Amino acid sequence: MRSARVTGPIVLVAHGSRDLRAATATRALVRAVAAARPGVDVRAAYLDHAGPRPGAVLADLQAAGYPAATVVPLLLTEAFHGRVDIPEVVRAAYRDGLRMPVTTTQVLGPSVGSGAVDPLLTAGLRRRLAEAGTGWDAVVLAAAGTRSAPARETVAVAATAFGAEVGVPCVEGFASAAPPTAGAAVETLRAAGARRVAVAAYFLAPGLLYDTAMASARQAGAVCVAAPLAGAPELARLVLRRVDRAAAPAPV
Repeated sequence: MRSARVTGPIVLVAHGSRDLRAATATRALVRAVAAARPGVDVRAAYLDHAGPRPGAVLADLQAAGYPAATVVPLLLTEAFHGRVDIPEVVRAAYRDGLRMPVTTTQVLGPSVGSGAVDPLLTAGLRRRLAEAGTGWDAVVLAAAGTRSAPARETVAVAATAFGAEVGVPCVEGFASAAPPTAGAAVETLRAAGARRVAVAAYFLAPGLLYDTAMASARQAGAVCVAAPLAGAPELARLVLRRVDRAAAPAPV
């Protein structure tokens, strides 16, 4: 169901990748967000590897006459890119002459310390896993990985929430930076008695780390692996929920 709300332009800021599939997935999300909110200018920007950069997109929006914009980090954890990189690119845009007010939303995953996972996120994960296969009795939530312990804890929180959503045990696994690997997580569940372990993808787009996690899980005996969230309709609605909450007046 489409929202009748009209907002200012939305800039979806992805990390960026040399893998062309990642930009394709980001463009799919741009289209899904634009379709969910007709009349709103929705654009993609990238921190690295691909273009355009966020500062250039914000400058273009200002030149087009928009009075303000909202930046949505296409990130599932509050690791370095969310805490440092995105605030810095916005500050750099102001140093380069941007005058238009810019609001930056929360990342798409749970915030550190909040313990709250948006049901739209778990619904999107469930959609992708159901597309991959059925009949599993345990799930690994495979994520990219980060050296930030608080950010890894939010993945564990998401795994617990997703296990409650699908009604089977769910544990996290990572592609890099921290244990356990997705394959080790599959092995842990199988050692605990699971016979058919599936892998949900805590990824917004495909790329090297997604491929690494899924290959590890398959080698360990996973029966199916999900695609990244990409342009899932639940993810588009989650983006708009972040935009709307960022625009809401602060409680008094």
